[in-house]
Amino acid sequence: MSLADLTLNAVHVLPAGALEAKLALGRPLRVKLGIDVTAPDVTLGNGIPLQRMAAFQLAGHVGVLIVGDYTTRIGDPSGRSAARPILSDDEIEQNAKRFVDQASTIIDPERTEVRFNGEWLAKLDFAEILRLTRTTTVAQILERDDFAKRHRAREPISVSELLYPLMQAYDSVAVEADVELGGTDQLYNLLAGREVMQAYGREPQVALTVEYLVSWDGEGMSASRGNYIGLKEDPDEQFGKAMRISDELLPQWYGLVMESEADPLEGDPLDAKLALARFIVTRSHGDEAARAAEQHFTRVVREGQVPEDVPEAALPPGDPVHLPGVLSQCFGLSTSEARRLIGQGGVKIQGKTIADLDVPRSELVGAVVQAGKRRFVRFTD
Repeated sequence: MSLADLTLNAVHVLPAGALEAKLALGRPLRVKLGIDVTAPDVTLGNGIPLQRMAAFQLAGHVGVLIVGDYTTRIGDPSGRSAARPILSDDEIEQNAKRFVDQASTIIDPERTEVRFNGEWLAKLDFAEILRLTRTTTVAQILERDDFAKRHRAREPISVSELLYPLMQAYDSVAVEADVELGGTDQLYNLLAGREVMQAYGREPQVALTVEYLVSWDGEGMSASRGNYIGLKEDPDEQFGKAMRISDELLPQWYGLVMESEADPLEGDPLDAKLALARFIVTRSHGDEAARAAEQHFTRVVREGQVPEDVPEAALPPGDPVHLPGVLSQCFGLSTSEARRLIGQGGVKIQGKTIADLDVPRSELVGAVVQAGKRRFVRFTD
């Protein structure tokens, strides 16, 4: 595999010539990628650096997947205007298991070393933490764009957030990383890893960043924003969400997700979008699931029909039934989201738009309820 294949879609490969020098060593490189498990799903956007790890693995190198169980307790401030919420130990453990499973959709689990950074960070004593802090200065950390904006706005920045780049850098020391992957917002952290590795007598890593995938709302895809396609999400949801992408975003998605040089706007954009949606579902769930998802999309979204198989759910006791409550239970919405959907005319009972929040039980028993374009349920007594 050529250097161009390994660095496909890379924005930064720093320092210049360092990756070529690493490859010339003639041994398998250790290619690190770490994501703090702050959300239960690995997104299609997270998949872009995972695709680079897969390329290195195909060339005989080793992927080192860092599950940030320890750093998640702080939360990566990169690209954030405020501190991330702290997750419980149970949430971290559950999300970590899902992350490893979902990442394996793209990377080769047989050539992947999974490490939890609590292995080493939890063992650092105060003297070692002080040694780590001496590898950089507060001024250098505050030069970061996200910290600089919050500092100018007099918004609080915790000391633990200032330590985050150093903790991520220490991960590279612990696993002896040769290459670290990340999005462009991670460049500072990746370069900090080089400085800390040198301070600990290690050969510094190469920093390789990739472009952020822009979602249908024009923002970078993020689980926290809710504008994402999950790598293991339901095939119908994956297909439907992919079809929401604007024509203008198709070239980026073809290049980053499909790694295709074809111009999707040369022909019919709808055909190009369908091909993209098929690719996404096929990679995660296989050909048969992709065909079924396309049929579902055609029937439900393009033709406005009810799906062939509508799941059933039992109504809770009481009459009338509070519709936002049952919709939240059936579809994983918050009650406020369900109320908003009803207010916007996005909920139908037997094909008729409903505006009431409380509905007579007799109108719901046996009825098909549609919430949005792709969510359906048939209520039973």
